Amino acid sequence: MSKIKPSKGAPYARILGVGGYRPTRVVPNEVILEKIDSSDEWIRSRSGISTRHWAGDEETVAMMSIEASGKAIADAGIAPEQVGAVVVSTVSHFAQTPAIATEIADKLGTQKAAAFDISAGCAGFGYGLTLAKGMIVEGSAEYVLVIGVERLSDLTDLEDRATAFLFGDGAGAVIVGPSQEPAIGPTVWGSEGDKAGTIKQTVSWDKYAVGDVSQLPLDSEGNVKFPAITQEGQAVFRWAVFEMAKVAQQALDAAGISPDDLDVFIPHQANERIIDSMVKTLKLPEHVTVARDVRTTGNTSAASIPLAMERLLATGEAKSGDTALVIGFGAGLVYAATVVTLP
Repeated sequence: MSKIKPSKGAPYARILGVGGYRPTRVVPNEVILEKIDSSDEWIRSRSGISTRHWAGDEETVAMMSIEASGKAIADAGIAPEQVGAVVVSTVSHFAQTPAIATEIADKLGTQKAAAFDISAGCAGFGYGLTLAKGMIVEGSAEYVLVIGVERLSDLTDLEDRATAFLFGDGAGAVIVGPSQEPAIGPTVWGSEGDKAGTIKQTVSWDKYAVGDVSQLPLDSEGNVKFPAITQEGQAVFRWAVFEMAKVAQQALDAAGISPDDLDVFIPHQANERIIDSMVKTLKLPEHVTVARDVRTTGNTSAASIPLAMERLLATGEAKSGDTALVIGFGAGLVYAATVVTLP
């Protein structure tokens, strides 16, 4: 017989507060068109995006995370020292080690909270939310801060007509804490590594260390480019529309609800055409509010779901206690979907 004492966590977990940070610089499509042969109409029709936010030098991954986290902590009505763990999902913190989560935990004033980064692309927020729920139910933390943050402008090739207009910067954060009733449903998540090449970094970092310019991408003036995110647009679109609609339905089934029971749908803000197609495939009723933050924020990867959630609550389009389906999907290819009660 095991001598280990059983865990004493909460019976359930819920999102208690949400916060967001968008960089001050707003970039319209006209700026993107300076480097690519396209039009504002084409960008809007293909993605729904009219503007995005790009971070300035002082708006680092850590700074944006701290701003968003402070709002989430205040919204949850707790103190920073009550946060027992900090989980940061990002692909744009460029130091291999240490994790940026440790710096964020310290600067927020937590009491030596557990802190780590995860790399799960656009599904990263869902992964972090699932980990937070497990910590609270298991009893290793009472409150967990989950952050999705990106500076994707650093990883954007402005001369790539297929992706130059897609990406934006920002941070979204939530506090997950104890609940006496189910408020975060079972997560349906997974990966399809055989499709990893459809969304990827153009060049691995080690190629820069070698210093062989022949292996590196060059811009139109012959200068070495920083690595960028590239994707096979049509393949990603088909996968997102057809396969992720199935995952979203599985998450509804796992939570024991139907589309009619939903109040809000918050998909990863990748592309408005993908969002529209998923709404149609899922046959969501007209009363369901659909997040369309992509129009003015662009694709912010791991930050997109919490940023969209924060905006819906701030504008009154969604309200506390609403039942929301959230789903993230992206590079890997990875995905995560669950049903939550909004804070």
